[in-house]
Amino acid sequence: MPELLEVQQLSAGYGPLRVLHEVDLTVRAGERLGLVGLNGHGKTTLMRALTHMTSWQQGSIKLDGAEIGGTRSLGAGRRTSGLVRRGIGVAPQGDAIFPGLSVRKHLECGAHTKTAWRARQQRIEQIFDIFPPLRPLEHALVGKLSGGERRMVSIGRMLMVEARLYLVDEPSLGLAPKISERVMTALWDLPVEGAMIIAEQNVALLTGRCDRVIGMHAGRMRGDVGHVGLG
Repeated sequence: MPELLEVQQLSAGYGPLRVLHEVDLTVRAGERLGLVGLNGHGKTTLMRALTHMTSWQQGSIKLDGAEIGGTRSLGAGRRTSGLVRRGIGVAPQGDAIFPGLSVRKHLECGAHTKTAWRARQQRIEQIFDIFPPLRPLEHALVGKLSGGERRMVSIGRMLMVEARLYLVDEPSLGLAPKISERVMTALWDLPVEGAMIIAEQNVALLTGRCDRVIGMHAGRMRGDVGHVGLG
């Protein structure tokens, strides 16, 4: 499969703190990649660097062969909207929800391109098919939902736009084991034609599902943990 994402010598951090150190990473189209490591070792910072949400960064990031990295971020978040329009979808760690908005409003917030906005009702129905527990909660305030339901809303919001690369950060964080398994199973069943990177501490949730699992330690890649794909 062709390379969808190519990262070379990526360093990034916050203020004077360098978190990532010359990271190299390649992800192929159609690949599901697991990224494992303890908290504080750079998984979230890598995902934030891919979307220019770090304070500073340098190195090359290519999406479908086009450079989206650059030597500086020009301010955290200033390029993020453009990168999302180019085909990156994100489900951040901790959900990043708005407690006073309903489930439907959250999903509509994800339809931020003209094409997605026109097709938002169809996409919402598809997300309710992926996460059936959300359907009866369509008009409920997200702040009153359980942790697992909020995680479903966050992932569903990411799926409102057809992306080339999906970044899912710690989907099982803070969830009971049965709920974690339900959320992860839904991720594997998604009809994704692009690629997906899933940052996760629980290696067992990735085993037997991802095409590759790569370890991360102290801001550096530590090689493949294993090829644990389905075929």
